[in-house]
Amino acid sequence: MSNGDVNQGRRRFLIGATSVVGGVGVVGAAVPFVASWNPSAKAEAAGAPVTFNVDKIEPGQQITVEWRGKPVWIIRRTEEMLENIEQLSSRLKDPESEDPQQPAYITGAQRSIKPEFIVLVGICTHLGCVPSYRPEVAPADLGDDWLGGLFCPCHGSKFDLSGRVFSGQPAPLNLEVPPYRFDNDTTMTVGLDPEAA
Repeated sequence: MSNGDVNQGRRRFLIGATSVVGGVGVVGAAVPFVASWNPSAKAEAAGAPVTFNVDKIEPGQQITVEWRGKPVWIIRRTEEMLENIEQLSSRLKDPESEDPQQPAYITGAQRSIKPEFIVLVGICTHLGCVPSYRPEVAPADLGDDWLGGLFCPCHGSKFDLSGRVFSGQPAPLNLEVPPYRFDNDTTMTVGLDPEAA
């Protein structure tokens, strides 16, 4: 064996070893880089549907869940609340909820799949403040003609218990109804519509 044969073998070995180490380094750098393209667990959770038991909500009670970083209100309306909603149509900007801001399966004065439950994004359509839930009838600060609803303290917009905005208010649109469905008699999922079963 000549001296040139030994150097040639060593050269092949060094080139091969360097290539393997370089390849491992590229893969080692690429894996975290590609993984960084995936959304974080927090981001996935923020956009994920939210499922909860509506059976625990008392009549007249409002609860808040978070969906996509927004407060979503579920209000369990009483018979009296539903009757009051029907009396307000002449005082509202969009009484039949014809604006395109809600799912197509939500129509009419009640704006809900089941009349007992209303689901609303709790953000005023004026400048994004969070209205207060005011279910009481004729409170001193809202007047004798107040039949219960939602009041935005930032600029005074008033909404009924279906999230419909009163005429003459700064808010231009009714409160948004997010996609939602009833999975069964006691379970609701916000973030999925009924067709996504």
